Amino acid sequence: MKHVDDARAFGRVAVVMGGTSAERAVSLDSGRNVLEALRARGVDAHGIDGIPALLDAVRAGHFARVFNILHGQHGGGEDGVLQGALDSLHVPYTGSGVLGAALSMDKIRSKWIWQALALPTPAFVPLRKGSDAHAALRKLGLPVIVKPACEGSSVGVSRVLAESDLDAAAALAAHYPGDLMVEQMVEGAEYTVAVLDDHTLPSIRIVPKGQFYDYHAKYVAADTQYLCPGLQGDDETALGALALDAFRALGCSGWGRVDVMRTASGEFQLLEVNTAPGMTSHSLVPKAAAAAGMDFETLCWRILETSLDREAA
Repeated sequence: MKHVDDARAFGRVAVVMGGTSAERAVSLDSGRNVLEALRARGVDAHGIDGIPALLDAVRAGHFARVFNILHGQHGGGEDGVLQGALDSLHVPYTGSGVLGAALSMDKIRSKWIWQALALPTPAFVPLRKGSDAHAALRKLGLPVIVKPACEGSSVGVSRVLAESDLDAAAALAAHYPGDLMVEQMVEGAEYTVAVLDDHTLPSIRIVPKGQFYDYHAKYVAADTQYLCPGLQGDDETALGALALDAFRALGCSGWGRVDVMRTASGEFQLLEVNTAPGMTSHSLVPKAAAAAGMDFETLCWRILETSLDREAA
């Protein structure tokens, strides 16, 4: 990855945030933090809310590059649509390109690719809206997770411990665009691994006070514990290697975060990849960067540098 010391090398930077996805509020919080950090380092950075406003400004020649901190799909900028538009306008941007963003946003297709490459991931059944969730449950057995196939931040996700709870969980997930998925629930420890410039940062073990690392535990609660590094020695090395394999398998690049479960017997199971992770006060990539000796301003600078390689390409 190219590195620069002079903020002028970036030109005028659009920090695109907000948008119209279900993760708008988180994206606005992330964007404000990124904007403040880049400006503190002397970058000529400006906040833009959503894709239409960004593309109008880019076509008018107002920006040299884009720091994408939109989250989610359908106006969230994390599903490949924004990446394709910026590619067509020859404007460099942070993070993964069209393929990596689109595949990572679609949990079903992510898991199909991992399965094809013999990378470990929990068993699952894709589910069209209106299909029989009970048939999926019979294939997997309890307990399961029911979730929208193309959302993040635990939006629309339910744990199902009894079959009587399945219909409500499917109805909740069906509120969101796209297909659903029923996934075998892995009971064990939850980890996440940040990737930056094709290297992994120290893993984080997530220990929520409740039984589930849900939206509240991620963005509201102050009692969730984050242990970093999450593992030591060979276990940490193995987790980092698996995360990097999963990231590369989906065509991802630049930066992102890989979420993993570990069973009681010590086996890792891949859950998903986030190509524009949160950058809020509760977010995990900044915590991992801090454990590696990198402050938040430096992290944002390094992420912005990923756009330089895209410019060269």
